[in-house]
Amino acid sequence: MTISILFILDSKGRVIISRDYRGDIKHSCVDRFVTRLLEEDEDGAKPIFEEDGISYIYVKHNNLYLLAVTRKNVDAALAVLFLYTLISVLEEYFQRLEEESIRDNFVITYELLDEMMDFGYPQSTESQILKQYITQQGHKLNKAEVSVPENLTGKIFWRPPGIKYRKNEVFLDVIEKVNLLVGSNGAVLNSEIIGQVQVKCYLSGMPELRLGLNDRVQLSERGKGGEGNNKSLELEDVKFHKCVDLSKFDSEGLISFIPPDGDFELLSYRLTTKIKPLFWIEAIVDAHAHSRVEYMIKARSQFKPRSVANNVQIIIPVPPDADSPKFRASLGTVKYVPEKNAVIWTIRQFAGDREYLMRAHFGLPSVQNEEDISTSAPPIEVVFEIPYFTVSGIQVRYLKILEPIERYTALPWVRYITQNGQYQIRTT
Repeated sequence: MTISILFILDSKGRVIISRDYRGDIKHSCVDRFVTRLLEEDEDGAKPIFEEDGISYIYVKHNNLYLLAVTRKNVDAALAVLFLYTLISVLEEYFQRLEEESIRDNFVITYELLDEMMDFGYPQSTESQILKQYITQQGHKLNKAEVSVPENLTGKIFWRPPGIKYRKNEVFLDVIEKVNLLVGSNGAVLNSEIIGQVQVKCYLSGMPELRLGLNDRVQLSERGKGGEGNNKSLELEDVKFHKCVDLSKFDSEGLISFIPPDGDFELLSYRLTTKIKPLFWIEAIVDAHAHSRVEYMIKARSQFKPRSVANNVQIIIPVPPDADSPKFRASLGTVKYVPEKNAVIWTIRQFAGDREYLMRAHFGLPSVQNEEDISTSAPPIEVVFEIPYFTVSGIQVRYLKILEPIERYTALPWVRYITQNGQYQIRTT
């Protein structure tokens, strides 16, 4: 992949900063990009297009456009990945990436653009390594006084040598988000699990970690399916962090890695399977004589009693002109949020295999057809988090930590969390 020029533009398409890596394209090419946005409408514009032998690849982030242009026949996916990596690195430096943060940090931004790419080729993209020799102190950096870390051009470029901790620990969070759409007839129309293994690593030296998952799990890297029995879980679209030794994974099925220091995502996966809804919501809506509307909402948890969901929110849409709210709930609190045209029923702790009821009453000052109220309502949404629980059943069997020089004893901690993704239940 080679990029000729990288532009960062504001929301109106004006160039804030640019870096010419190859000198084979005129900077005026950016005008065609702005024109294309106006012609196609911002929301309908394609993120990748080609004109006059020049390829335009861009992403939008907050009030900025990050645009890469090239004459080469590049892998567009890699170019998009680099742009998102650049966003991530800039956010590491500025906390929030927007027009003002770029204008306030021109020097650091140029330094990062120079170090992350050389002659159009990606170079160093690990923020933890970049922070060793691109600092945020002052407005200028004297590169003559900076020694480039040895590992920048080495095999393990994501981890600097010489890391020391008084207490060696590593934390693993297995986080799964459930996307679910249930029809008004109770049928599950769409279900999906999006999972990730997040790691917080506080280990000295250059340790090698070996992660073992339960035998049911069958990993299929980048969508390549594997063979398994009927009880196995075939996780799709598995993506590993660059620190994972893929040769060992391919030959032995072993997840072996030398971790970066601090926080990182070790792997992500997707599981498309029919899921029993964790929360079942029934809604009865009664409109009376064009003057009031009543809701009866029944919420039932369908996971094991020993698990408890925290901070459950059931968001029920109501007509925009509803007023005079009255509520009664068997558990939790109910609040009318007029700016969202919704009622939010909050239950701080919702144990498994339980059922609760909430009733709501609203006045309707304007004349409205009962059928319009009952047939045009948006779906009910559910927000939740269940600790010590995964829908897929994935489990960490072991995490071995090997450090041949330091030879310390480290403490691994594992936590499981299930959260809502887009969890919706249609009532009409």
